[in-house]
Amino acid sequence: MKDETKLVVAGRDPESNFGIVNVPVYHASTVLYSSLDDLQQRHKERAEGKQVVTYGRMGTPTTWSLEEAVAEIEGGYRCQVFPSGLAACAQAIQAFVKTGDHILVTDSVYGPTRYFCDNVLSRFGVETTYYDPLIGGGISELIRDNTSVVFVESPGSQTFEMQDIPAISDQAHKRGAVVLMDNTWASPLYYKPFEHGVDVSIQAGTKYIVGHSDVMMGTVTTNKEHWETLQTAANLNGQTAGPDDVYLAQRGMRTLSVRLKQHMENGIKVAEWLKGRSEVHSVLHPALKDHPGHDLWKRDFLGASGLFSFRLNALSRDALAAFMDDLELFGMGYSWGGYESLIIYADPSNYRTATKWDNTNPLIRLHIGLEDTDDLIADLTAGFDRLKAAQ
Repeated sequence: MKDETKLVVAGRDPESNFGIVNVPVYHASTVLYSSLDDLQQRHKERAEGKQVVTYGRMGTPTTWSLEEAVAEIEGGYRCQVFPSGLAACAQAIQAFVKTGDHILVTDSVYGPTRYFCDNVLSRFGVETTYYDPLIGGGISELIRDNTSVVFVESPGSQTFEMQDIPAISDQAHKRGAVVLMDNTWASPLYYKPFEHGVDVSIQAGTKYIVGHSDVMMGTVTTNKEHWETLQTAANLNGQTAGPDDVYLAQRGMRTLSVRLKQHMENGIKVAEWLKGRSEVHSVLHPALKDHPGHDLWKRDFLGASGLFSFRLNALSRDALAAFMDDLELFGMGYSWGGYESLIIYADPSNYRTATKWDNTNPLIRLHIGLEDTDDLIADLTAGFDRLKAAQ
């Protein structure tokens, strides 16, 4: 089946749910067993990796529906849901490290993942080295005998460097390291991590899977080799997600294809328009031909999302505020992936360690929503007019 069809049918089981199209919400903690034999049999089956209801935290048909759909679309073996994208990132890393290990993390990584490595993993004796996202196969020089994880994110969620994932994965596997990827930007639809050497794929389902800016959700999908390690660690840490949130994420998955196509089309149109503005220094969108990583995007990705950045020419803070403060359609807020357009100011120079980021040309990140692009462009045009008046 094509991905668009899988999005509609994956994880659904009407015959087991009285013909109901969507798997209902199971609110469950305690589960009652009919007999000692029933109790022991179900726990035996669960130990064998089967999906059986034993306790609410261990999964219900509601959670399995979403997990099966994500794994099928992404091309992995199985998936586990988490209560947020950060929880998914943190637990995925933690599952594959122990005291004395060393991990490699891209310098363009999602900020909270970096804070987890620096402030939590470090307290448990796990050392993190940040590497240039453009390093490709050269990462072999950074891999040590105790390097257990290589963490990639492509593109970086603020600065949009494209990574050569197959080259990095090849070198990591030669040294026995597990490759983890934050695949949120492209969603399960536009990048197939397991086809490019990734072992564990992480999604902030809060973004495009949910799609409506009203649910916190994370997913981690693995290949068959690493599933037991991930699931065991997640269960021991009590990681789960509430059934109502899972249901909303499951519902969001069904429309992911039509939404993402529009986000991509709108995003490229606005990015191309920004390139022609005199106030703009550069546009960082991998789908644009002049982006340094465009060839990698074209080789490995099936599409683009609505998230990208651009850099303004040097200007005063007052002029920057004049541009951003009174936008009518662009909300100023974090997260992204919903139907609405968003704008934030970012300064990567505050945390870069392996690479240098000069913020003389201020970095602005946009998420282009589902509004009409003519209206979005008119809103940005008015912002540029205010910017010029403030200079």
